[in-house]
Amino acid sequence: MSRSLRILHVMRTPVGGLFRHVIDLAVEQANRGHAVGIIADSSTGGENASSKLAELSSKLELGVSRVSMSRQVGPQDRTALRHVSHRAQESRADILHGHGAKGGAYARLTAGAALKVYTPHGGSLHYSAASPIGLAYLAIERWLRRRTDLVLFESRFSEATFRRKIGQPRFARVVHNGVRPEELQRVSPDDDAVDFIYIGEMRRLKGVGTLLDALGRHAADGWNGEAVLYGDGPDRRMFEEQAGRLGILHQVHFPGPSPARKAFATGRVLTVPSWAESFPYIVLEAGAASLPMVATNVGGIAEIFGPDAGALIPPRSATALADALKQARQSVGDGPVTGRLHDRIASSFTVERMTDGVLDAYGEAQAARPDVSG
Repeated sequence: MSRSLRILHVMRTPVGGLFRHVIDLAVEQANRGHAVGIIADSSTGGENASSKLAELSSKLELGVSRVSMSRQVGPQDRTALRHVSHRAQESRADILHGHGAKGGAYARLTAGAALKVYTPHGGSLHYSAASPIGLAYLAIERWLRRRTDLVLFESRFSEATFRRKIGQPRFARVVHNGVRPEELQRVSPDDDAVDFIYIGEMRRLKGVGTLLDALGRHAADGWNGEAVLYGDGPDRRMFEEQAGRLGILHQVHFPGPSPARKAFATGRVLTVPSWAESFPYIVLEAGAASLPMVATNVGGIAEIFGPDAGALIPPRSATALADALKQARQSVGDGPVTGRLHDRIASSFTVERMTDGVLDAYGEAQAARPDVSG
């Protein structure tokens, strides 16, 4: 991609891995001479999102704007879509890149000649057609597919899921997420580090309940150490109550959210017990920091582990997880998998490679559309 582009990124909730992905991509694209802007929801994200977006606003030529975006389909969508359309027109955007289900819908429903790009980040792909809401969301995705010039998948797993549930995209590329150079520095555990940590949303889909069951089994087998579960979410109170019922509330702590690298130093093993994922940043970040981890074989995690994917465990199995936690706690040092994973991330999963892949895909998709090619 040789010429400068005018790129607008559209997302709903400015939190989690999706938010991080958009920030990293937008900053790197701007550093390479492209005019970049961001549109995000104004009602979520809290002070952390507000401060990060305010800092970004001065660095991005097309600036940052926020508008209320509802999670579900509703009347607010008309206002949000008008806002995105206005920003696209006034900025003379070449690329409208929507992230997640809502951001992707707004970008693709906007009129104009801009290239319409969609990165699902899981989103609607997690739903099943067996449920009424899933059936509706997948039907919308199939309709929007006709308005999509390029679908960028974070993993081969997401691409296969899209093809199975939605259909054949007009133009698609897999571009893996990546870490920043400073994140490849090792994080050593504090002297008082606990045995296990979890970092993520407090949601059933993240497997926190399975983790608590596994810790309960481990405690019944004689484990008397501690675990810290960082994060917040709709199911946090339910998990605290579960820990109480299991009799491990004195061993398991719920301090709320924490920056990942700060949290890494407080534990000796990271647990990733998810039932479903796309291409989780927490696995990339922990691997880059040389933190040993126990993770489930879901989504694109196997693509990160590569030849060491055999070390992953099945999801939803408290027994398998408890066995893996026991083995990880008894292991001496990081182990060969941790070292190989760090090297694999350093060579294959970086922000630089991610941005190269996205910009190359923009160019290929534009070349397939003579009316917008440069």
